[in-house]
Amino acid sequence: MKKGFIAIIAVIAVIAIIGFLVGPGFYNTSIDLQENATSQWANVESSYQRRADLIPNIVNTAKGYAQFEQETLTKVIEARSKATSITIDPSNITPEQLMQFQQVQSGLTSALSRLLAVFEQYPDLKANENFKELINELERTENRINVERNRFNETVKPFNKHIKKFPNNFINMFIGKFSEMDYFEADQGTSEAPKVEFDFSN
Repeated sequence: MKKGFIAIIAVIAVIAIIGFLVGPGFYNTSIDLQENATSQWANVESSYQRRADLIPNIVNTAKGYAQFEQETLTKVIEARSKATSITIDPSNITPEQLMQFQQVQSGLTSALSRLLAVFEQYPDLKANENFKELINELERTENRINVERNRFNETVKPFNKHIKKFPNNFINMFIGKFSEMDYFEADQGTSEAPKVEFDFSN
């Protein structure tokens, strides 16, 4: 009994020494890595917002041509509304929040894909210079979204590795400050930027 008590005290003493020697460095590095990830998340949201900002112009340009596709246009507008209603605190990203964000953004991606497929049936719309520029900008924005999502995952990885390594994991267990961050995992079929190119030669 006495030996067991001594062993427990020894373990606590070792952890205390490790915490004293490593703790400040662990804490400061964790803060830096966490800040990198949360800052990058802001870039992800900014890219998605840029896409949302383009949609009203695309829809308004299409209305004059795609008069019989009002249901498709309405679905895009509704999906945009859902996507822009979700905001996430970058300093406290939870798995549930990230999943909800991904779902509404994927819904908007699907609605846009259907809309762009319909546009192929309207050669006059494809010849519209304003429409061409909007589609080109949408393509650039979709590519930017993909880049920023990947960069976010790249900044999350070193943070997660840092807090899980020994002895950091023991220190973190006692201070209870840092939690592993989730990666942005695109839904199946949306891991790459959707194809929004048109053949404007027709």
